[in-house]
Amino acid sequence: QFKLMVENPEKPIACGLQVKAVVEYSPECAEDVRDKLILLVDDETVDIPLLGLIPQCHLEIESEINFGEMIASNKIITKNISIANHGSIPGLFRILYCGVVLLDVKPKRGVVKPKSVRTIEVSVCTDVPRVIKEMMKVELEGRGCTEVWIKGAVVEQALKVLGVSCGKVLKCVNFGPLYFGTSKTERINLYNESAECMDWIAVLEDKAVGGEVGTDLQGSTDAVLQDLSLKNRNVDASNFILCVPNQGTLQPFEKSLITLCFSPEHYEMNDSLLIQDYVIFLRFETVGKRGDCLQTLSDGSNSCRVDLALMGSGFPVMITFKPGPVINFKDCYLGEKTQVLCTIKNESEFLPVTFSFRKAAHFSISPERGNLKRKAEKEVIISFYPRQFGTFEMKQIVDIIGPGIDKNNINVLKTKSFHQIYLTFLGVCKSKRKSILFNINPGLTPLITNATGQFVVRDTGHFSDTAPVAILKSTQTRIHTHRKNRNCKDDALVAFPNDRAASLRPGEWNKKFRTIFTKTERYNYIDPEFAYTDSERLLRKEHKKYYIDFISRLRQHRLEKEAAREFSICNNPVSLGIKPAEGLRSPYISITDISEEKLQDKTLALEDNGLLTARKLAAIVSKSTNEGVWSWLSPVPSSAQEKEDCGLTLTHKQLHQIFIGPSTIDFGEVCVYSTTTKDLHIINNLSVHIWIQIEIEIVELQETSPLSQVVPPLTKTHIPIVFETSTIGMFKRSFSYKINNQHLGHVLVVAHALPIELELSKRELILHPIPGFLAGTEFRRTVRVCNRRNYPAGFTWKPVTAHRKTAFTVKPTRGCVDAYSELECEVVWHPGFSTPETGEFILCVHRGKSINLKCIAKVTIYV
Repeated sequence: QFKLMVENPEKPIACGLQVKAVVEYSPECAEDVRDKLILLVDDETVDIPLLGLIPQCHLEIESEINFGEMIASNKIITKNISIANHGSIPGLFRILYCGVVLLDVKPKRGVVKPKSVRTIEVSVCTDVPRVIKEMMKVELEGRGCTEVWIKGAVVEQALKVLGVSCGKVLKCVNFGPLYFGTSKTERINLYNESAECMDWIAVLEDKAVGGEVGTDLQGSTDAVLQDLSLKNRNVDASNFILCVPNQGTLQPFEKSLITLCFSPEHYEMNDSLLIQDYVIFLRFETVGKRGDCLQTLSDGSNSCRVDLALMGSGFPVMITFKPGPVINFKDCYLGEKTQVLCTIKNESEFLPVTFSFRKAAHFSISPERGNLKRKAEKEVIISFYPRQFGTFEMKQIVDIIGPGIDKNNINVLKTKSFHQIYLTFLGVCKSKRKSILFNINPGLTPLITNATGQFVVRDTGHFSDTAPVAILKSTQTRIHTHRKNRNCKDDALVAFPNDRAASLRPGEWNKKFRTIFTKTERYNYIDPEFAYTDSERLLRKEHKKYYIDFISRLRQHRLEKEAAREFSICNNPVSLGIKPAEGLRSPYISITDISEEKLQDKTLALEDNGLLTARKLAAIVSKSTNEGVWSWLSPVPSSAQEKEDCGLTLTHKQLHQIFIGPSTIDFGEVCVYSTTTKDLHIINNLSVHIWIQIEIEIVELQETSPLSQVVPPLTKTHIPIVFETSTIGMFKRSFSYKINNQHLGHVLVVAHALPIELELSKRELILHPIPGFLAGTEFRRTVRVCNRRNYPAGFTWKPVTAHRKTAFTVKPTRGCVDAYSELECEVVWHPGFSTPETGEFILCVHRGKSINLKCIAKVTIYV
């Protein structure tokens, strides 16, 4: 099959020259041929092998596809496998798979061009947790059948609560006993034990079975039954349980440190309960399961969640003062003090207590601060040291100090006063009466005397710092007043004759002095070295005015700051910045008197920094579901408010309040060519608009409309999902949606497409004569044609005849059976001479499988 074409040289070939030979190969059969050429060079022989190969394909495929670990999230995961052709001609392949785990393999057959690679897509649905180990057979041209293994695992997202110190799984956190008003923190780790990122939130289960809020679990059965009505009180559990952070994102196999804070509160509605026990559950769950809202509302199920029990007890401060709370002190004089010994006792059997006395005028306590252990007592000395005359009734405040939270940073507890006890101190300060004795002057006149010079007041000079001046009102004395001074109306000061020592000092320029008897204006000496000049007096006046204005400004600033503080206290959704009327007290309203309907009428929008509770979520969902269903909404944001709302980036807690579901739409068994519709429910529990956009690229769901809606606040609506298919088999596909064009979600669509099919009530029909009818009349019987599919099915009856005409007829011969309905057809046998007693019909179903009906006529011959 080889042909050599060459001209052999007759003479030797010179250096640098060559001889060219051509070998031609012409195969006669599909076989590889081997031969050789013999080259004679002088005395040597060289063999040149010849190979003649037939063109063929050479296909190769990978032996294994490993999907790894996947999260059960109702998504369709696709991986590619390659078929390479290293040959010179195209090669055929065919994939055979009879299992149900693999969702789709495409293409299942095809051609691989030479020197190229063909990609095969293998899809798996992550709807349920399972281990995938499937084998599919691949027939490759030229290599026969090859096995390819598909491996992987679908697991649930695992969220665990671990202890910080031990690292073990926690089921319960016990805060222990605490005083009302104090706080205690515990730290935990939230662990994402899965290979996929997850968004999580914390929700307080304040409606869970077994939860207790403010119940004395140590009390008797009668006491608990008596207070059973308090079980259903509307207490906001987020007021005494804090979780920081209460939402977040966990990367694969990441731990997040979470701080839990317990702050028990005492409810005045039940003062008889000295001890209040708390048992409440904190649920951590993923945000990605928003579509399960319909199942969650009905049976409370959720696939990825972990519950943590929180326990603690609240105790009141039980401190007694003996004597107290009113303490009377003995009367004392100015400069003296009286003391009272007071015994402070801690009546609590569970907790120590730290106290601190505030400072009070005229009273002092030693020691001012102290700590009392359980059932311990301590003595303090309270002293009454008055600094002025009068009767004193002081309210002494005793601060009870304990750990409290800082709202800006709950990781650090600060010491603060969480409780006050009021004592009343009563004391009287009296003044001493001083008796003044006069002695007779024997004749020696001292420096200081009275007008007559006879009596001298004892100790008067001891207490006086300056020379005394006897002064009177000139309008009250008219003895020896001169005529020219009778009409004197000015309010001048009058000095006694013996006050010359005082008159030598600098006097005040704006005061006048007159003599005591004649009312003559006397000389008032002003020393120019010590007296103020006019400019100095004006400067002193300006300085005095400056300090008066400065103190006035400080007072005004303090008043404005106090008014701003009072306004900030009143600036809330309840008071609206209006200060309550002074002297008026609000009526006492118990929490149990407030019905649940009134609580639902409050603002249902949750604060972004607040902790979600099951009660709040139920109230929001109830209000949203009670609103009317909106069947038509705007496809795109149009108003300014809608554009602003739909441009927001929502937090995890806000996304958790948007329910889109169900997450799996199961159409069940449907007929090919039929149109089936199911609703995708959307409930917006937020106080803002949201924009829902659905992205569908699946041919079977192309009739779905609308694909975009702007949902108003606290509104529910639905989008009809339309399913149509012409392919028989199991259908599983997922489509995605976006919230505010940012947050992505998935919905799985499941259906089992069945062919058009009709059923007969009987496959063999026996016809008997009707009693009472004449011989020779027809035999009649009916057969039911049933359609159990959701699509109308057309049919035609065709008789099966070999050589002669049949004696059986069926009416109607053609027709249509509506979905989920039945149709009766009448079969008639016409008797005659030598007519056959058997017959057969074929029920031809349009675009479906045909069914045979056998008919037999039972003829009775009477002798």
